[in-house]
Amino acid sequence: MIATEYKTRLKHKEKCGDGAVTFYFDKPPGFQFEAGQYVDLTLIDPPETDPDGSIRSFSLASAPADEHLQIVTRIRDTAFKRSLQQLPIHTEVELDGPFGSFTLHANRSKPAIFLAGGIGIAPFSSMIRHATRNPETHLYLFYSNHCPASAAFLESLQELEKKTLNFRFIPTMTGKDSLRQPWKGETGSISKEMLSKYLPRLPGAICYVAGSPHFVDAMLKLLTFTGVGEEVRCEQFVGY
Repeated sequence: MIATEYKTRLKHKEKCGDGAVTFYFDKPPGFQFEAGQYVDLTLIDPPETDPDGSIRSFSLASAPADEHLQIVTRIRDTAFKRSLQQLPIHTEVELDGPFGSFTLHANRSKPAIFLAGGIGIAPFSSMIRHATRNPETHLYLFYSNHCPASAAFLESLQELEKKTLNFRFIPTMTGKDSLRQPWKGETGSISKEMLSKYLPRLPGAICYVAGSPHFVDAMLKLLTFTGVGEEVRCEQFVGY
């Protein structure tokens, strides 16, 4: 799949957990991508810039079959993020891509285990929504956040699990002492005990890890210690 430059327009934006916003863009004619890939997004003549410029990379959270392109990001106090958050509907932006090899394995008979930390859920949103179209692929998503309010896509993933026989969703909250809403699910970091509780024996499973560098390092150590998965693939989200 060849990376190409495109122009598109913002069609919708909405809050998606505390401090996160989801942006929906028109899918340019001819744009194709594999679930899990990312694009470079360029703001055209933004109201403010900084030394890092007006280009940032974002994983696509939408599935390849969707009619729109979707990204999700934490809104930080930077010139780019402020300009992106204030972007008026129908504003034109530039896309370059798709890029990346952090994609689903080709042999869909092998189970997939996803370990997501915070906004690292973005590529997994794309992968899982795409993979649920194939009922023979067994999918397990462990999703770590501070509290339910900060978990992007929490409700939509819970609904997807209810409708999908081959998808198991295990969200966990690490800030149990500061939960602002009732939570009856798992608490604490993803651990050996948590993996053992929900994972059956899965010969040939492929593990995917995405999140902050600290989260990715911790999960790689955990997977090495537990021996879960035939292969591990990871992606770090820096400065999101």
